[in-house]
Amino acid sequence: MDWQSYLAPLSQGAWVTVELTVYSTILGALLAFLFGIGRGAHTRLLRWISIGYIEIFRGTSLLVQLFWLYFALPVVGQAMDIDLQLAPVTAGVLALALNIGAYGAEVVRGALKAVPRSQHEAAIALNFTPRQRLWRIDLPQAIPEMMPPFGNLAVQNLKDTALVSLISLGDLAFRAEQIRNFTQDSTTIYTMVLFMYFGMALVLTALMKLLEHRVGRWRTEN
Repeated sequence: MDWQSYLAPLSQGAWVTVELTVYSTILGALLAFLFGIGRGAHTRLLRWISIGYIEIFRGTSLLVQLFWLYFALPVVGQAMDIDLQLAPVTAGVLALALNIGAYGAEVVRGALKAVPRSQHEAAIALNFTPRQRLWRIDLPQAIPEMMPPFGNLAVQNLKDTALVSLISLGDLAFRAEQIRNFTQDSTTIYTMVLFMYFGMALVLTALMKLLEHRVGRWRTEN
């Protein structure tokens, strides 16, 4: 088969990969902020819940997390007489988001801890509440510091999407394996896949750099 005949199915798989990356990165960022802020909360329960989430999802394999959500969770649901069967795309997005969220939460925590203590003392002197200190002092200074690590995590998340092919989700890696099994043309197929992943990573990196620049300008203006 001609390499051009591989483009259509691989492009379909690449689009699924893009969707997985976008959805899981956005959800993962929300989780990162939620648990990163919770990690430094004064309430002990919130702090320990956040620590538990971060340690569990950083300390276990993403592949095992994906398999647990897709294969084991429905069994737990059956035992509880609840339907917990997830669609492949839902399981894939959730596993990726939970994983990147755990790593992102540590980025958020570190950036918040880097805000100078003098800023906190000044806010307390002005009778700011903890919520006001978070929104008016901590986050405006911390978010620009988070952007480079978040960019790296987003690219890593893109590459990790290849794992969802193991639960029969038709992403780029899954389509490539399907075509390879049919044609046995491993060299051509995986060379194309290599460049497609590289191209998507370049675009994602450029978008994150643009976002980082915008956030930097917003910080300067404020």
